Amino acid sequence: MRRTRRGALRAAVPALALTLLPAVAGCGTAPPPGTAADKAGQAGSPRTLHNCGHEVALKHRPQRAVSLDQGSTEILLALGLADRMAGTGTWTDPVMKGLEKENAKVERLADGYPAMEKVLSEEPDLVTASFSATLDKGGVAPREKFAGLGVPTYLSPADCAKKSGSNGDGARRAPLTMDTVYGEVRDLAKAFGVQERGERLVADLRARMRKATEGVDAHGTSVMYWFANSESPYVAGCCGAPGVITRAVGAENAFAGTHDEWPQVGWEAVADRDPDVIVLGDLTRENQTAETAKAKIEKLESDPVTRHMTAVRHKRYVLLPGAAMNPSIRTVEGVEKVARGLRDLHLTEHAK
Repeated sequence: MRRTRRGALRAAVPALALTLLPAVAGCGTAPPPGTAADKAGQAGSPRTLHNCGHEVALKHRPQRAVSLDQGSTEILLALGLADRMAGTGTWTDPVMKGLEKENAKVERLADGYPAMEKVLSEEPDLVTASFSATLDKGGVAPREKFAGLGVPTYLSPADCAKKSGSNGDGARRAPLTMDTVYGEVRDLAKAFGVQERGERLVADLRARMRKATEGVDAHGTSVMYWFANSESPYVAGCCGAPGVITRAVGAENAFAGTHDEWPQVGWEAVADRDPDVIVLGDLTRENQTAETAKAKIEKLESDPVTRHMTAVRHKRYVLLPGAAMNPSIRTVEGVEKVARGLRDLHLTEHAK
């Protein structure tokens, strides 16, 4: 099996009560259970989503969805759908700020990949995922296996746009754009019959992108993104979520020459690129070495190959949750934090 940034920790936790409160700020408020608006949301005619070469046929608006990756989970929570989620799995970080109360209402089936049997025990009427590896052998189960059992699945369009690459994360033919993420939001909002909430969420994300990048131009500044692994680090190639962030702030990716999403490279290659800034994944999972930003900094500042690099000598680090380095609504958070970090480091032409 190809190596990948993602592991398969399996650890179930106790179920939590499922009730509904307001969605994340800026994303609208879901109707209280039992109201006419709520009952309308539970009804609805059959609909079909065209998704990554599959037709996702939904007989009704899902009432027991299981989301298998953090990015997919956070979209559903931001849409105010906690009451229609039966479980989640595969986490790298704490849930997005503002969604803590919503997330606490949904059972976490596992921190990593839950067993397929555990997913099926929740009687899901829709299974969503951010990564094709999750819905494949070595993940939870292939889409075809779910389909054979009558369970529809939805995969993030940001991931199915990739092709097989030299590593388990694949490669991109073309740079990812936020329009793909917005399309995922709209797809899921349509599936659940909450299109207005979807449009409000997209509008909020667009506004945050504009605000974060106003007056920011980091032209001439090279940035490297390190997700995890101290022996052979996973760094960002040209065209995934870090590419969205880099283009938004006008900087240059130190590894822009590769279309692999997250190639593993040697430390000599990193030192040769000598980036001006290193964006560090600050993960809370324990699947790889150097998951936390603290562990990454210790590695960089103690290794004789890296400790003399420009970014290391000047301690030019920007910390990001791992979820913000994947294609999702958290990519906007990545833009906000990198833009703020570059301003603080005085590496933007119009720093404020």
